[in-house]
Amino acid sequence: MKQTWNDLLFAHFPVKYEVLRKLVPEVLPLDTYDGMCWVGVVPFHMTDIRLRGLPPVPGTDKFPELNVRTYVMIDGKPGVYFFSLDATNLLAVKVARTFYHLPYVHAHIKVQKHADLIKYESKRVKGDARFVADYRPVSKPYFAEKGSFEEWLVERYCLYTLNSKGVPLRCDILHHPWLLQQAESEIKENTMLSSQGIVVENDSAIFHYSKIIEVRMWPLVKAFED
Repeated sequence: MKQTWNDLLFAHFPVKYEVLRKLVPEVLPLDTYDGMCWVGVVPFHMTDIRLRGLPPVPGTDKFPELNVRTYVMIDGKPGVYFFSLDATNLLAVKVARTFYHLPYVHAHIKVQKHADLIKYESKRVKGDARFVADYRPVSKPYFAEKGSFEEWLVERYCLYTLNSKGVPLRCDILHHPWLLQQAESEIKENTMLSSQGIVVENDSAIFHYSKIIEVRMWPLVKAFED
């Protein structure tokens, strides 16, 4: 599958290992940086969504999305584990839940762009999980330095999930290194974490922005070799 991700905000919050360990399936080893776990809230919007080699399907080729994620590692391969993925496209939600075993949730999301300012508002169709924020880049674009905390956060080329039998699966993701910018954000409302039982160490998030990245996703495979 091919996708383009646009106007991403990475809002990362520190979470104690013992807090997160209770929320992530035990079979998935948590990845830490200096002993601390991190949870990201990532709003963006996708375009040019299509199966490889096929034209886009009208009505499913673009929509906004909001991810809540943390970081795990299996056999030395760092990846992303999603607590939730909120999206406006109900068909995409159903397909992703069925074929990729990902916790997609239907939501109403509105994205407005005024010059470099992104105004983002998400509210789930069912439940009270909301995210409302304004954000913008505030630095020149740069690539994360090798071995840096920023590289640890974003340079992950797979996601991990579990099938209905609890077997860990991996989806490999191909893209160029992230071109980042420092960002500022006013988070006006955020219950995406508390609604899922995630208690952060503090509310002071670390913000990064990325304007655009083209992504290719591969079929699921078993995360552990037999």
